[in-house]
Amino acid sequence: MILVYTPILTRRIEYIFKHILINIIGIKVSFTSKVDEFVSFQGPKFSYAPKRLSNEFYIKSNSILLEQGFSDIEVEIKLWGDTKCFFYNEKGSIPFDIFAASFYLISRYEEYLPHLKDNYGRFSYQESIAYKNNFLDDPVVDLWAYKLKSALISVFPKIYFENRMYSTKTIIDVPSVYYYKNKGFLRTIGGVFTDLFKLKPKNIYTRFMVILSLQKDPYDTFKWIINKQKKASDKFLFFFLVGKFSTYDKNISLIKQPFVNIIKFVSDYSRVGLKLSFFALNNIEVLKNEKLDIESITNRDLIISRNSFSKVNLPINYRNLIKLNIKEDYTMGYVNKIGFRASTCTSFLFFDIDNDIQTPLLVNPYNLMDYSLLSINSFLDKTEKVNEVIDKVKKVNGTFTTVFHNYSFSNEKRWDRFKEIFEIIINSKNG
Repeated sequence: MILVYTPILTRRIEYIFKHILINIIGIKVSFTSKVDEFVSFQGPKFSYAPKRLSNEFYIKSNSILLEQGFSDIEVEIKLWGDTKCFFYNEKGSIPFDIFAASFYLISRYEEYLPHLKDNYGRFSYQESIAYKNNFLDDPVVDLWAYKLKSALISVFPKIYFENRMYSTKTIIDVPSVYYYKNKGFLRTIGGVFTDLFKLKPKNIYTRFMVILSLQKDPYDTFKWIINKQKKASDKFLFFFLVGKFSTYDKNISLIKQPFVNIIKFVSDYSRVGLKLSFFALNNIEVLKNEKLDIESITNRDLIISRNSFSKVNLPINYRNLIKLNIKEDYTMGYVNKIGFRASTCTSFLFFDIDNDIQTPLLVNPYNLMDYSLLSINSFLDKTEKVNEVIDKVKKVNGTFTTVFHNYSFSNEKRWDRFKEIFEIIINSKNG
């Protein structure tokens, strides 16, 4: 255990200290605001305050962890060895407030501030402090934590930390179980005319071959995925869209028994969650109905979810999940950019900045979505990039979380050799 002296123990301080010290570097923490108790303590300890008490290990505090709500904070980026940091101050044992900076990043403080949204109303990676300052590719919160660990060991050689292990979380996102099958007469005819207009006769041929059961639907890759699941050490997480057909959501209806059968088949082997429809993101009644629908199929309480288009509206979206007792979210990442949206590869509890409270919702940030690899031309370059991210996560014994879609494993040209990339990732624990 390590003892931390701080003049005022706020909810923010307790939240971020426990996350970094317990969840990332593996040491229990206790707090005191009594100077005499801190001075007399014989074990590992450090102070977190505006001023140093004596010659102890010391981190100069930034005011952000003493505030409530949010404000437009000036952030100046500095170098710290081979990484970058902010809330810099040379008077501490490490030259910046690691806890305030980490809180700023994982609470998604900047997403509460005014920013430009993309066409889907999402926070864009170009708006992030990490992208603007060239550290989006690094899990800096975890890197900082490990550097803090090394600094503490140099002062307290007998200090004990529990070691965590590198792990993977594999997400299979299912916005549509079929490309051609069970679409109904009107959608099928509409698809045919669209293919004619776009001069895609091969698609028309494939469509009718699938409808006549002479060829497998290209999106029906579930048996292949489940065969990989059987050999993997961790269960995959499947997220099915069950919301009503709309401009944004194109899955078939739940009244189609083949759709229900696929969900039941997958739930026998993997964890099944809900992919919120676009209109469920801000409407708790729509979300409640979708939750009931998927629970009626799996006969299990819904615990995990992720949002359509990886759209996160803070804080309302997460508050709605909490109200419906959904325990984990898997949306925190960028669709079209590899990197670390919350600057971490460690799951964290959502901190509601408006209400200044730690919530029970576990946010599982993903680092790579299949779409982000499409901008990389060659298979070799794709695998090099994937292995580069794996190495960065392994360096801090974090969790490499990836999002693939059921159609990523089809024979469509743009997904060529994605099955091999998928296998590199799920086998990375063995390397």
